[in-house]
Amino acid sequence: MKTKKILSILLMTALTSVSINAQHQFTISTKPGATIQPTMYGIFFEDINFAADGGLYAEMIENRSFEFPDRLMGWSTFGNVTVNDQKPAFARNPHYITLSDAGHREKRTGLENRGFFGMGLKKGMCYDFSVYARLHMLQGDSAKFRVELVDEEDRPIVATRITVKSNQWQKYTSTLTVDKTVEKGLLRIFLENGGAVDLDHVSLFPEDSWHGMRADLVKDLAELHPGIFRFPGGCIVEGTDLATRYQWKNTVGPVEERPLNENRWNYTFPHRLFPNYYQTLGMGFFEFFLLSEKIGAEPLPVLSCGLACQYQNDDNDRNAHTAMADLQPYIDDALDLIEFANGPVTSKWGRIRADMGHPAPFNLKQIGIGNEQWGPLYPERLEAFMKQIRTKYPNIKICGSSGPSASGKEFDYGWQQMRKLGVDLVDEHYYMSPDWFLNNAGRYDHYNRKGPKVFAGEYAAHVRGLDKQPNVAMNNFEAALSEAAFMTGLERNADVVWQATYAPLFAHVEGWQWRPDLIWFDNLHSVRTVNWYVQMLYATNRGTNVLRLTEGGKPVEGKEKLYASAVYDKAEKAYVVKIVNVDDREKQVNVTFEGLKTLGKGKCITLHSDNPRAVNSLENKTNVVPQTSEIEANGNVVSVKVPAKSFVVYRF
Repeated sequence: MKTKKILSILLMTALTSVSINAQHQFTISTKPGATIQPTMYGIFFEDINFAADGGLYAEMIENRSFEFPDRLMGWSTFGNVTVNDQKPAFARNPHYITLSDAGHREKRTGLENRGFFGMGLKKGMCYDFSVYARLHMLQGDSAKFRVELVDEEDRPIVATRITVKSNQWQKYTSTLTVDKTVEKGLLRIFLENGGAVDLDHVSLFPEDSWHGMRADLVKDLAELHPGIFRFPGGCIVEGTDLATRYQWKNTVGPVEERPLNENRWNYTFPHRLFPNYYQTLGMGFFEFFLLSEKIGAEPLPVLSCGLACQYQNDDNDRNAHTAMADLQPYIDDALDLIEFANGPVTSKWGRIRADMGHPAPFNLKQIGIGNEQWGPLYPERLEAFMKQIRTKYPNIKICGSSGPSASGKEFDYGWQQMRKLGVDLVDEHYYMSPDWFLNNAGRYDHYNRKGPKVFAGEYAAHVRGLDKQPNVAMNNFEAALSEAAFMTGLERNADVVWQATYAPLFAHVEGWQWRPDLIWFDNLHSVRTVNWYVQMLYATNRGTNVLRLTEGGKPVEGKEKLYASAVYDKAEKAYVVKIVNVDDREKQVNVTFEGLKTLGKGKCITLHSDNPRAVNSLENKTNVVPQTSEIEANGNVVSVKVPAKSFVVYRF
């Protein structure tokens, strides 16, 4: 009995060893299949985590126009400083401050602004200061005030003086060049002599900003090579109430006249409360369209459907949502937006676009109506939008919502209604665990091929158990690897999945409310997460057509912890294979390209870490980054060893 038991154990061990070391045989049909849309891999921008003001929008002054409900929030004052609104410079932003004599020769009047979590100042950088000013009424012939940038030790490092001689509002500018790097600086203004002076729209931008946006963050987006750019957000589109919904018409025209909006996220998270979180809208729809052009992404604006956030309001509350009878202004906003983006300069909104510096159309192709809406209130409103949009702009694709969940009663109802209405794309959202992403790599294998296409509008892997650890990064390798595995399923099903956008996009390391996020930053630097590299590798190896990749006649979607997809790039005449190995063991894989005689030389791009909790940080930006090596096929067969815990791209 003992001998038999030993032999049995030895046999099981041998079989296990064979299984572990067995070669996987992948087969790829080189006949081009479904078209992969240029929009397949993209990004989603929402003003959460100080993504706009304090983030991508490069303005360094908080509450620059004194329009926060607490008019001096963000400012520290000394001496004789008052807030006024008589004969303002800007009708939609009527408040300004007056600096008057402090009443004693040894006292000063002035104010300070620390920006967003302190001002990050770079050595050698020029900073463009501007302010609107006038003499206060008719007091005095002139007034002089000093502007300083100050370091962490309260020492001025650069200063300029501005003299005001008119009692009419005028714009004054100056350039301040910094000779040292400062992590937590501030701007100080104080009255030097002369009469009282009124100040409004106090502004400071780094010289290298692009159309008011931070140069390093724009570069992070451009080098991601996204195919689509969804904006201006999700829940902020709806607003906590209709009064605070995002209204695109308030975001175009001169920045000085764009009215303040309360940010949907300034009070939503009690554990990460930022009561100073408002939207100046200095970066608005015009800037979003410009950014889309800059980074080579198709724009996808999302507009309110007349429903306030359903998480925060009851569906039966008549005061929460717009009645059907009052919906036309919301529909007009959608129609006017399409005209703003695409209309000729002879049209009303096309002229406004041209006057802002862009006579050529932005070539808008699709629009989203509503965000994470559910229940019967949504489809009846969406139908009204669709009827008028398709009548006037029949070529514009319309994105509808399947609700906030990846499955369940509301999800099924949403899809049913979207099919009934005939929307072009259905927006699905899923913030789930890495295991969910691994188990759902075949999610779209059996979707209905007729009717609306899928838009995975918000998704990210959330590693459970880290949400209560605020100092632990959630953008770790485990999450990124599971997303890479899931995306093989998006790619394989490109005939039904037209586009996908990781969310959210940005987070300030001191101002975050939601994790994970694709790009993290402080006031001086940014870091590309491991997830960023996954998205970049997919976007830069998107291809034009799906190739059928199988093992044993079936898709590779998790068996023995392997995931794979393949594409062909007609423009570059290249074959691309993506393999994800989530196992703790290396995998030997032979890939046969049917229909080819030889592949020749190619390259292998590997994203790997032995540590599932490995992260890229501001302190170590390149901890986990792709490594490139050469590879050569043997005829039409590629034999590779796929490392444990890795995402590998093979390109021939």
